[in-house]
Amino acid sequence: MKNYWDFYLTERIVFGNGSIMRLDAVLKRLKAQNLLLITDQGITKSGLTTKVAGLLQDWGYQLIVYDQAVPEPPVEKAVECYEFAKAQMKIDAIIGLGGGSSIDLAKIVALLLAQGGHPRDYFGENAIDHPIAPLIAIPTTAGTGSEVTSVAVVTDTENNIKVGISNNYLRPSVALLDPELTLELPPYVSACSGIDALSHAIEAYMAKDFKYIQAEGEILFQGSNPISDTFALQAIELLYHNLVTAVQQGTNLEARSNMLLGSLFAGIAFSNAGTALAHALAYPIGGAAKSPHGEITGLLLPYVMMFNAEVQGKKMSLIAEAFHLNCSQLESRQQSLLVADKVLELLKSIGLPTKLSSIGVKNESLPGIAEKALQIDRLIRNNPRVPTKEGLIALLEDAY
Repeated sequence: MKNYWDFYLTERIVFGNGSIMRLDAVLKRLKAQNLLLITDQGITKSGLTTKVAGLLQDWGYQLIVYDQAVPEPPVEKAVECYEFAKAQMKIDAIIGLGGGSSIDLAKIVALLLAQGGHPRDYFGENAIDHPIAPLIAIPTTAGTGSEVTSVAVVTDTENNIKVGISNNYLRPSVALLDPELTLELPPYVSACSGIDALSHAIEAYMAKDFKYIQAEGEILFQGSNPISDTFALQAIELLYHNLVTAVQQGTNLEARSNMLLGSLFAGIAFSNAGTALAHALAYPIGGAAKSPHGEITGLLLPYVMMFNAEVQGKKMSLIAEAFHLNCSQLESRQQSLLVADKVLELLKSIGLPTKLSSIGVKNESLPGIAEKALQIDRLIRNNPRVPTKEGLIALLEDAY
């Protein structure tokens, strides 16, 4: 049994409406002059790239922009961006502007600029031995929490699976969160990113207690602990009660702010405690289906919650309280069923699928998905109930 836990945070967090105007002070503290801004075409078309680039140029910074990030970026995209950056000028700091994919891409480029090599050299846990280049993460979605996490996800196109690079050195130097930058987010993107954040919070909260994680050496995802539980439960309440409003009323600044704060708290929680079975299953499903990562984790979440409920009944009852459900008179299993049903209702309310068959997953692929998920040890060992291949197939069939 383990008798200690560690807790890591991003060095600096700046949060609030209009906080993009703090970027100049952030960069001065980092003593950065030559900047690489990494974003995507959607952000550019929305006008946010021009807004941020204009501020930086007005403040006197030298700037190059790479706006070719894509969702679930393939390894080749990271290499392309790295080569683009190397060919331009000496980079003092990198700014990742956008959703989790843009920030993840910025993390990997910051890693390669500092240490060289190829992204494949760093797949898995703790393959990075010193800090990455200075990185400022500016999220425009409330979802991945990538602005404070120790993980970057890419698509390994050779093996048709999503792969994580995981290391505490990957945490951005600064997370700058301005809710006003999320106001123009389309409903579908708001739904996918928001349910992903809720998945992070719930999986971190229900993760196996840190004392019982079975792993040798230093590990990134350590299981739940008192601080991660505090952040996760606050995130669950914020996200559950604001997600529908944020999707249906995109310009509701209060809901957007609460979603961004909830996503931040979830990122802090899961980057220490870890995620578990829903994310382990989402990786092979993401390689086979073309749905966004958040849509897949959200779809799986209620089924995984029920799978784990028998060993996390107390935490399910506390999630029920965070949902503001009056079910204290119900037995533990009835409470768990009600909570899982509320997550299914939430998915329907924001227009997301609740069955694997609806996103193109084939029934005959379920055993293969179970096998691949069981191989992702850093997530499987975190799950409070030990999964078997047969148990996972049954879970997937329920979700099919």
